[in-house]
Amino acid sequence: MTQFKSEFLNIMHERGFYNQCTNEEGFDAYLYECEKTGKPAVGYLGSDPTGDSLHVGHIVPLMMLRWFQKCGHKPLTLVGGATARIGDPSGKDKLRPFLDEATLAHNVIGLKKSFSKFLKFGDGPTDALMVDNWNWFKDINYLEFLRDIGTCYSVNRMLTMDSVKSRLEREQPMSFLEFNYMLLQGYDFCVLLQKYNCRAQIAGADQWGNITSGTELGRRRYDTELFGFTSPIITDSAGKKMGKSEGNAVWINEDKLPAYDYYQYFRNIGDAEVGKCLRIFTDLPMDEIYRLEKLQDKEINEAKKILAFEATKICRGLAEAQSAQETAVKTFEQGAAGDDLPTLNADLNSGIGVLDAFLQIGFVESKGEARRLIKQAGLKINGKPVTDENYVITAADVVDGAVKIAQGKKKFGLLKSA
Repeated sequence: MTQFKSEFLNIMHERGFYNQCTNEEGFDAYLYECEKTGKPAVGYLGSDPTGDSLHVGHIVPLMMLRWFQKCGHKPLTLVGGATARIGDPSGKDKLRPFLDEATLAHNVIGLKKSFSKFLKFGDGPTDALMVDNWNWFKDINYLEFLRDIGTCYSVNRMLTMDSVKSRLEREQPMSFLEFNYMLLQGYDFCVLLQKYNCRAQIAGADQWGNITSGTELGRRRYDTELFGFTSPIITDSAGKKMGKSEGNAVWINEDKLPAYDYYQYFRNIGDAEVGKCLRIFTDLPMDEIYRLEKLQDKEINEAKKILAFEATKICRGLAEAQSAQETAVKTFEQGAAGDDLPTLNADLNSGIGVLDAFLQIGFVESKGEARRLIKQAGLKINGKPVTDENYVITAADVVDGAVKIAQGKKKFGLLKSA
């Protein structure tokens, strides 16, 4: 059942992406007019290059931009080469560490790689384009910026924004540098309006204050209505933000996380999250999602397999998704060692301590954690629980060319002779 005139907003509502919009009726009318005339609307998603890959927690607004492009509109991806030098205070307790030029340049390349997995870049009218706000901030005149932009902002209003208000309520210091962040992001929006006729910003709910600083600036300085559209913060049934696994980020780029681990993250999603994740992290049609989310008990595992495969296919490609799926079937259903399992090469002739083995392969974050798991019978070698924390794994433990190790029922790996 359609609720809006525009295809994009109907998809956003049906799939659970819709959280807030600065002017729902106006945004719907703008999109509908663009869709009807075949002239693409332009919208952007910003990300500061503080790391060289996005992770699962960033995918929600990125998937929104993917659907935006599928609906015939043009996505802009903005990397904050300038704003990364300040750091967004939203949800933070302290100033971000400053990054050097080489690190920022490296991270920008990594973010382009992440974006490219979900969007089609090119020179076409609906092809995505990546821009860097360093290009317009690097030579800006500070006094002119204060005069032209700073006078459009009320400090009283800025103090009510969550990114500032929550920091002050927690009695955490906020530098004047960070306080300026929303002015810079607001200015970004208006530069994109002038350069690309961009009238929409898509982001997560935590960016609402920064978004509205841009829409207000557009109205005051350029007499143009800009639109902000946000997604909810996706959490699991325990209220924990999605995108983290055992304390480690679930990275999008393959040089940060193997496809098998990415697949397994979605394969191990809780039963209550399956329908939500199918809507958000896959392109599956809603009729198929309705069917899958009705499955119960053991059948829900089939829905999880489809979720993991489809999510991995978007992010890593069909071949990697098939390989990860085959490895999972071999490991969990056939009892064999799948080709894509995490592998640690070690000198098994000399031997490697069991604590070192599980730490180096990445199944635990510390030897202390490994010791606790051993006491709980949570670590296994060749299917048998480890009982001695001083045990040394050697060539005598090799079976069919490798030593099979496992943490719990979901993490499996191999030790091979170096």
